[in-house]
Amino acid sequence: MTSPLNQSTPSQPIRRVAISTGGGDAPGLNAVIRAVVLSALQRGWECFGIREGFNGILRPDRFPVDGVFALNKDHVRGINHLGGTILGTTNHGNPMRFVVTQPDGSQAEIDRTGDIISHLRAMQIDALICIGGDGTLTIAHALHQQGYAQGLRVIGVPKTIDNDLDKTYTTFGFDTAVAFATDCIDRLHSTAESHRRIMVVEVMGRYAGWIALHAGMASTAHAILIPEIAYDVEKIAQKIQARTQAGRHYSIVVVAEGAQPKDGQRYLEEQAQLGGVERLGGIGEQLAHQLEAITGKEARAVVLGHLLRGGSPTSFDRLSAMRFGAAAVRALKEGYSGIMVALAFPNVNYVNLDEVAGRMKGVPLDGDTLQTGRDIGICFGD
Repeated sequence: MTSPLNQSTPSQPIRRVAISTGGGDAPGLNAVIRAVVLSALQRGWECFGIREGFNGILRPDRFPVDGVFALNKDHVRGINHLGGTILGTTNHGNPMRFVVTQPDGSQAEIDRTGDIISHLRAMQIDALICIGGDGTLTIAHALHQQGYAQGLRVIGVPKTIDNDLDKTYTTFGFDTAVAFATDCIDRLHSTAESHRRIMVVEVMGRYAGWIALHAGMASTAHAILIPEIAYDVEKIAQKIQARTQAGRHYSIVVVAEGAQPKDGQRYLEEQAQLGGVERLGGIGEQLAHQLEAITGKEARAVVLGHLLRGGSPTSFDRLSAMRFGAAAVRALKEGYSGIMVALAFPNVNYVNLDEVAGRMKGVPLDGDTLQTGRDIGICFGD
């Protein structure tokens, strides 16, 4: 059952709003920033940007002067179509697990969310809009819990190219990533067919396979491997051999970086360090070697990686981002805190952050898109 939304009549009106962009960059971040700034200025509020997530506050060594700076119309002019974020971002330096060096030289994690709240309140900032994925919104929830009694209100805006945030139909950045991946895979069909090769395309998707599924389906891949379904490499090889026997001498395999073989482990480039997360990668190359050995066909791996994060956002992502940014400002005007704006066609609505923080939206195994793939003969490795 959905809990009531966090709304009350604040004792102080909004005068100053800060914006933070955290986690990996995504096309559409600048469109959110622009919409927040223009919507806030329309209401007579001042806007401030925090650099690199919360490093602008927590890392004065990096930003001794302008870690938090005023934003005006000139800052956001002409940025709607640009990828990245004018504020900068980081997926390191989680304030809830901030790494510090102890007197004895060892490292430890401490919670510095209180430092963020104190800094913003000292600047007379009344509200914070956090734009990010599951990690950033978990931080936003903690800031709301600690900061509301001190006069700081917090609104979350969902951002991730992986589309793995719960309680929203989609996140901005996802459509752009899928469109680019689809274009790349489309191009690989002709070269794969010309050389009679297997092409293995590795895309982002740590624990959710939305990009692999949607891009693979749209580009008519022959096998799609996602984290939600443990795969058997022999099943993929059988699909490729069946195509060869039918006179189709090439195959396209799309694999999410977090896909996992049955009775196996995810492929890691790097184990998680203190205060950080594990880095996935390498599955495309490994899978290409395995399929080449089993089928006897030449195989090549292509890693799209961070190319999926860059570039100009699609019109869908631009509009979604603008709607999210304007809705976040409206939510503050209406007295909300501790909520995330979410896309629920045809409107943007609000959900409590405690229903989002720490949760992930994976590909539903009984969903229509996956079932469509099975109906048209795509191999999912199971």
